[in-house]
Amino acid sequence: MKTLPNIHPGEVLLEEFLLPMGISQNALARAADVPPRRINEIVLGKRGVTADTAVRLAAALGTSERFWLGLQADYDLEEAHRSLGAAVSRIERIAA
Repeated sequence: MKTLPNIHPGEVLLEEFLLPMGISQNALARAADVPPRRINEIVLGKRGVTADTAVRLAAALGTSERFWLGLQADYDLEEAHRSLGAAVSRIERIAA
């Protein structure tokens, strides 16, 4: 079975917001009052979306904070599952 790629929130930011809306990373950084490097690192998948950044992206792009945090949580959980692999199945359940 082929494993689907794990989509980083930065890819969503780029493909669903910045490119279609014609917004540059610098323009978003200015609007969200964050350093341009923060937006660039998120877009490149080198940095996660924190609660602070989620609030700022939501305000600048007209989305909800939970949208961005949900994308990040989904990404992080998938990464954890991929890195832990079979180790999870060896964990003994101690509570119902």
